[in-house]
Amino acid sequence: MRIVAVCGVGIGTSAILKVNAERALDRLGLKADVSASDLAGIAAAAGDAQIILTSSELAGQVREALGRTYAEIVEVSNYFDVDEIARHLERSLG
Repeated sequence: MRIVAVCGVGIGTSAILKVNAERALDRLGLKADVSASDLAGIAAAAGDAQIILTSSELAGQVREALGRTYAEIVEVSNYFDVDEIARHLERSLG
């Protein structure tokens, strides 16, 4: 399974989301390849992703940048809240 964490620039915020997604997966006992990307590189980064994690503010831009995708775009309110991320991932994967 591949998960991509996306933010506008792809440096800080997506890295935080990536690390916390990995923590959430660990809590759930799941394995996945999690990577971070900026909005400009999302089409290449998420070509084979099952889940894309991003903010509500960027979700529309992610959808537009990807066009048709089979990946589920999951909107995360608080990138630092591992419990919230775990709930989203559990819902998406369950």
